[in-house]
Amino acid sequence: MLFPPRYAPLVVSVLMTTYMAGLMTLAITLVNTGLDAGFFGRWAKAFLISWPIGFTLITVGRPLVLRLAAKLIRAS
Repeated sequence: MLFPPRYAPLVVSVLMTTYMAGLMTLAITLVNTGLDAGFFGRWAKAFLISWPIGFTLITVGRPLVLRLAAKLIRAS
C-alpha cells in the first residue's frame, strides 16, 4: 500500500483528473490542430493548464456531487 486509506479521496481526485484532463486535452488538441510535429508540445501545454483546474474543481466539488448523486439514486 502506497497511501493510507485516509488519502483515498485525494488519490481518486489525482487519478480521475489526470485521466480526464489527459484524454480531453488530447482529443481537443487533435481535433483543433491535427497530428503534426508540434502536436505533443501543444497537448502537453493544454494538459498542464487544464489539470490543475480540473483537480481544483473535483476536490472542491466532490462532496457536493456525492450528495447530489445520493439524492438522485434510489435504493431498491
